[in-house]
Amino acid sequence: VQKRAWAMPNYRRATVLAIFILTALYLLTSPRSSSPPTPQGLPQGDGTTYAIPTGRPSGTSQQPSRPYPPPRQANSPNNRNQQPMAEPASKNLRDRLQYQFPYDLEAKFPAYIWQTWKYTPASGDFGDGFRAAEASWTEKHPGFIHEVVTDKAAVHLLMYLYASVPEVVEAYNALPLPVLKADFFRYLILLARGGIYTDIDTAAIVSTTDWIPPEVPRSTIGLVVGIEADPDRPDWKDWFSRRIQFCQWTIQAKPGHPVLRDVVATITDDILRMKKKGILKSNKMDKSIVEFTGPAVWTDTIFTYLNNPNYFKMEGKNITWEAFTGMESAKKVGDVVVLPITSFSPGVGQMGAKDPDDPMAFVKHEFEGTKVFPMLRLSELTGV
Repeated sequence: VQKRAWAMPNYRRATVLAIFILTALYLLTSPRSSSPPTPQGLPQGDGTTYAIPTGRPSGTSQQPSRPYPPPRQANSPNNRNQQPMAEPASKNLRDRLQYQFPYDLEAKFPAYIWQTWKYTPASGDFGDGFRAAEASWTEKHPGFIHEVVTDKAAVHLLMYLYASVPEVVEAYNALPLPVLKADFFRYLILLARGGIYTDIDTAAIVSTTDWIPPEVPRSTIGLVVGIEADPDRPDWKDWFSRRIQFCQWTIQAKPGHPVLRDVVATITDDILRMKKKGILKSNKMDKSIVEFTGPAVWTDTIFTYLNNPNYFKMEGKNITWEAFTGMESAKKVGDVVVLPITSFSPGVGQMGAKDPDDPMAFVKHEFEGTKVFPMLRLSELTGV
């Protein structure tokens, strides 16, 4: 009897404890009765189109940004609501690049200066001939982040930035020549992070804040390029790849710009195609360096963009080299500002380029990669 008296309370306590545990498990595992609110007012584009040549891209091409540091895109009025997750892996390369690196026209130009070289300025092997030029960019741009990315560091940086687009990293690593990688790197870093890319043998004459007249809103500009060559001569094809050739030793851009997206996709496709065919070798490639990664493909991509009805409301005939020949001041076409040859090539003594003390001279290029500007450039880089 005494044992039974003690057993009953223990049984009841065990029963109560079991009920409590089962109730707690039910509450913890049952679905919530409420769900997060659906975002309202997702940006649909401003629906406005602007005429060439003084307009800007159609708002229908804009995509909302996702925040990534720096710059922080989330504070932009057009990017406060997140779009539903898409399926980028099922899309083509251009679509996935657009998803990963959306373009926000109204954002500020990132305060980055990117350069690439075999060594950093801290190394004794950097080269005394480059020190003054490299320092000029920091001196003219206080407050900017100025990075000289070594060839080895570039590989790891691109692996981080393009981890979600692995074929781009594969393409970069497959390139057989340093000059090809240097060309490709400038497009890749500007697409992902924006700012200014400039070759290590360039010197800043004027701050980038003064490249564009103050009356032109920066919120209407996404890409700034200069004229490299304007050869008004019958035999121009013997010396240059295009009648008007855009410079790619100095470029300013906002991240995600469609021109950068297109040139990255074009080069990536060409690299992987040649790799598959077994001709991605310095002496077997079916494209010259100028056409493959250099100013030819860069120039073609810009003209393709300026004549693309998906981005612009087209009025009249196509934009060709004739729109830019003989320029002496900046010209704005959509969201692209084109600077005259004096801006990035002052003092070369040909094609209308003026002296480095001219008000339109912004960047001095020492042409360490070529012996004579620009007459030997095409033959040196192509071997033809």
